[in-house]
Amino acid sequence: MTAPTAPRLPLADATEAADLAAFLERLLRFDRAAAVRLQAVRAEQGPVLAVFGRLPLGSSGVLAVRSARLFGAAVEEADLTVSAGQLLEGVDEAGATVWLPAPVTGPAWAGLLPPRSRWERIAATTAPEVMPELMAAVREFKQRSAGIPEHHRTRPALDALADEIWSRPLTAAPALPLRAAHAAYVIGFLTPGAALTAHRSGSWLRLSAPAGSVALRGTAVPGSGLGLSPLR
Repeated sequence: MTAPTAPRLPLADATEAADLAAFLERLLRFDRAAAVRLQAVRAEQGPVLAVFGRLPLGSSGVLAVRSARLFGAAVEEADLTVSAGQLLEGVDEAGATVWLPAPVTGPAWAGLLPPRSRWERIAATTAPEVMPELMAAVREFKQRSAGIPEHHRTRPALDALADEIWSRPLTAAPALPLRAAHAAYVIGFLTPGAALTAHRSGSWLRLSAPAGSVALRGTAVPGSGLGLSPLR
């Protein structure tokens, strides 16, 4: 069998590879043709690979961000958009590496990423505090969507209902909409007991957990700029 000729990034260990694969698998459940934007950067704690994917929740999208630690100080920086499915195929858990597929023409969201710095912490909470409210909202969506007559249960109607519910403020972090917690939940970041922090930078909002972050556009703060670098 011929060895792959695509660029290879060494991951810190097999756990990083498995977590990256799980993240990509969850993204692909929403869209089998999903693309992700990758940025390999040298951070203070060592080189990391930041993977950005879009979750199509309601009419608004939320960006999910998973960072994987890379091995070695000489890792070259990279920035490209690729197929999520092909990237998943390139994850070698046993070898703790990931082979990068050929770049693709990126979707519009991939052209503007959340800023890397200038984040202001605005709230702190935990997954157990957030989950009851989140699950109540999930039940409400299911009940209300089931009550819509079938001939009116169109995608725009369901998106409008989702937007109504997920745009409500999150009680534990009112600056964030419930949509942020919902996105973190469906992508697997709301693990039991996880500590959560909410942040703002310009028009961006972020909910961070140990397993990853979700980011979305909120209300702009005058005088705050936007960047094109990955989240820390």
